[in-house]
Amino acid sequence: MKIIIVIPTYNEAENLPILVERIFANQVDELSILVVDDNSPDGCGRVADALHEQHGERLMVVHREKKEGLGRAYVQGFDTALSLGADVIGMMDADLSHPPEKLPEMIRALENADLVIGSRYVKGGSLAKDWPFWRKGLSAFANFYTRTILGLPVKDTTGAYRLWKKAALEKIKFADTRSSGYVFIVELAYLAKLAGCRFAEVPIHFKEREHGVSKMSFKVQLEAALRVWQLKRVYRKLKL
Repeated sequence: MKIIIVIPTYNEAENLPILVERIFANQVDELSILVVDDNSPDGCGRVADALHEQHGERLMVVHREKKEGLGRAYVQGFDTALSLGADVIGMMDADLSHPPEKLPEMIRALENADLVIGSRYVKGGSLAKDWPFWRKGLSAFANFYTRTILGLPVKDTTGAYRLWKKAALEKIKFADTRSSGYVFIVELAYLAKLAGCRFAEVPIHFKEREHGVSKMSFKVQLEAALRVWQLKRVYRKLKL
């Protein structure tokens, strides 16, 4: 089973080498990494190229000309992974918030699911201890809000740590998604629900980044909240 983990990067030069080392430490057969860099000003693309020289075809790099949003980076990454013959396609943040050590457990969960989510909100999952109370409350509410409006059958609707079976990802027609920012993560889950995909959640501890600056602002969160209603309206007659 060929597994390709797609990792979009923008200014993650400090985090990427650490993440790659931790992913490969799992020693999962036929697992490779595809870095999709949005022309990072901090030289992350060059760091990715150096990692390719070190790891060969186990780590591939796509260089994009400019930053166009998380969704567009993932779409190009998915297209590339499928063209390379991936049976399983992964999604992971580059900021070390997603624990790579959970990959073997998530892979096993795919035996009975089409999409596996590394979840902060199932039993055993948790958030960074140093998050302030208001941030934890906002995250919990965002998940409740999204799950209620879209009827998603999962606890963690906004988590971006995921593994997809090839057939499920192809079925949802990801290239036609309308979102470019973080709501893209929600849109994919909603399309998977509409397509009748089977979900599974594996508990994870979501860790705060140690290096670099978070891209999650209040403006981004507000936009995502408004876009949830738009997704429900846009896809109300969709048949997959």
